[in-house]
Amino acid sequence: MDLDVFAAAHRPDWDRLERLVRRRRRLTGPEIDELVELYQRVSTHLSVVRSSGQDPTLTGWLSGLVARARSAVTGAHTPAWQDVTRFFTRTFPAVVYRLRWWWIVASLGTVAFSAALTVWIATDPAAYDALGTPEEIRAYVEHDFANYYVEYPGASFAARVWTNNAWAAAQALIFGVFLCVPTVYVLALNGANLGVAGGMMFANGKGDVFLGLIIPHGLLELTAVFVAAGVGIKLGWTIIDPGPRPRLRALGEEARAAVAVALGLVVVLFVSGLIEGFVTGWVHTTWLRIGIGVVAEALFLTYVFTLGRRAAREGETGDIAERPESVPMVG
Repeated sequence: MDLDVFAAAHRPDWDRLERLVRRRRRLTGPEIDELVELYQRVSTHLSVVRSSGQDPTLTGWLSGLVARARSAVTGAHTPAWQDVTRFFTRTFPAVVYRLRWWWIVASLGTVAFSAALTVWIATDPAAYDALGTPEEIRAYVEHDFANYYVEYPGASFAARVWTNNAWAAAQALIFGVFLCVPTVYVLALNGANLGVAGGMMFANGKGDVFLGLIIPHGLLELTAVFVAAGVGIKLGWTIIDPGPRPRLRALGEEARAAVAVALGLVVVLFVSGLIEGFVTGWVHTTWLRIGIGVVAEALFLTYVFTLGRRAAREGETGDIAERPESVPMVG
């Protein structure tokens, strides 16, 4: 056998396989099939070259190419820590950035509703009196509101609020699939609770106490809930108006992106829980307490609008199906 003629005849297949292996995390469906086919074909070529014993250099190069192709075909992937790093530097921020207008509108609408309710309760005696007896309101304003943040040890309180907030965010996100309505209800309920508390505190001249205790953890916590709600509303709206994509395909793509958001928000809410458990009720200098909350919020927004914008512009959507970690073997 003339090895030079054999190599010249099959070099295009070898070069094509090498290109596919290098791009294995960005392959389309047809390219995955091509990768599997070329892997099997080049494995045969390797056997032929080895049996000839004429070119150890070519044999070594083809052996390496086939080994890398085998890793791609059988599902070898990057270490877990690299996957986690990629998720938090690209996937999660890209989805949050891509859907930014959905959660920004949800934020503005909820805050406007909450502020209007606060003003109404603080300025309308009838609305204020309907909230409870004078004794109940006085106890809430003078003691209960502030004591809520210190009645449990910091660690257990942080874990408790983390669980509660994660559940609220999950409701806002998941319920969106029911044509958006339940998610809007969750937002309205959270806005009403905040507005009622603010109204009572401002009506009794305790507005500074209210803001001083809400802002430190509330900025990041509410942003996380708003992000979840925005993604949930987008999910529901996709059912109503899928755009140019088939409805089931559009829903699947947005649902997979929503899973990425849910996972990322677990960490965001963990941070806000730590602030609420160890800062809100325990740091007694108001400006420092508020400053910590403002810095946490600023860092999150900077993270989304820098890493997220960059990843989104590079084509990252958060759809986990776009970048398979393994290639199914056929046979």
